[in-house]
Amino acid sequence: MSLRELARVVQTSEVTVRRDVRALEAEGLLDRRHGGAVLPGGFTRESGFPQKSHLATAEKTAIADVAASLVEEGEAIVVGAGTTTQELARRLARVPGLTVVTNSLLVAQALAHANRVEVVMTGGTLRGSNYALVGSGAEQSLQGLRVSRAFLSGSGLTAERGLSTSNMLSASVDRALVQAAAEVVVLADHTKLGADTMFQTVPTDVITRLVTDEPPAHDERAASELQALADQGVQIAVAGTGAGPGSVGGEQHPPGVRPRRDMPLPVQRGRMAAGQFRGPGGGMAAETLERTARVADMRRR
Repeated sequence: MSLRELARVVQTSEVTVRRDVRALEAEGLLDRRHGGAVLPGGFTRESGFPQKSHLATAEKTAIADVAASLVEEGEAIVVGAGTTTQELARRLARVPGLTVVTNSLLVAQALAHANRVEVVMTGGTLRGSNYALVGSGAEQSLQGLRVSRAFLSGSGLTAERGLSTSNMLSASVDRALVQAAAEVVVLADHTKLGADTMFQTVPTDVITRLVTDEPPAHDERAASELQALADQGVQIAVAGTGAGPGSVGGEQHPPGVRPRRDMPLPVQRGRMAAGQFRGPGGGMAAETLERTARVADMRRR
């Protein structure tokens, strides 16, 4: 659970929750993770769908809004399993001429009644914990496939290892999804930034874009992780939980996206500048991370 959710449940402040979590970890009753806590053995433990569906719901909604704005009419994409990708699928139902390849029953269900969207499901064996098809059947059905983008989520994201998950079968299918796509878009809320789980799915140098939410003010680890990802050439879009489009200098941005202009980020060959965002019309707007800049400045001082 995230610290924010724990504070809400026990009706106290995040500062108090953070102190108590440290005490519980010292007694071996839980493991601290970035932005929250898990039961002991979190490297191999994976929460089921009921637990995941209630975590960071506002953040997932904002992330899904931004991710959906990347998808254009008539595209062919792959969408992996997860509660955030399920939110994305609900928004993709409005994109005409779209073809979605997925191993997720939840994604397929969200698109089942979209009469302008074609859904292609992989084969495989059903994993009941996340309603996803996995195994050799799923991987073989993806061979020879080529689409424009892959949208994936996971259990953790670090600049060092990239995207990771707690389940070996899920990781293997995600890697097959990545192989089918020209671009890889990772959807990860701030609670996953800095978390490292057992099986790597997407190395950092393969991730084209990251769509995330803005970390809380006290969460320096997440801000530092975002900077490290940007330094490696990952394009970062930060989704706000507020509604309504934003604009800076006459440039329009999708709903929930808050552009940043205070810190230039490096450009790597063959990619847009890290921290920039390309909307469905092809226009780019600079988007940087003001919190990351403050952390970096504090460290320099």
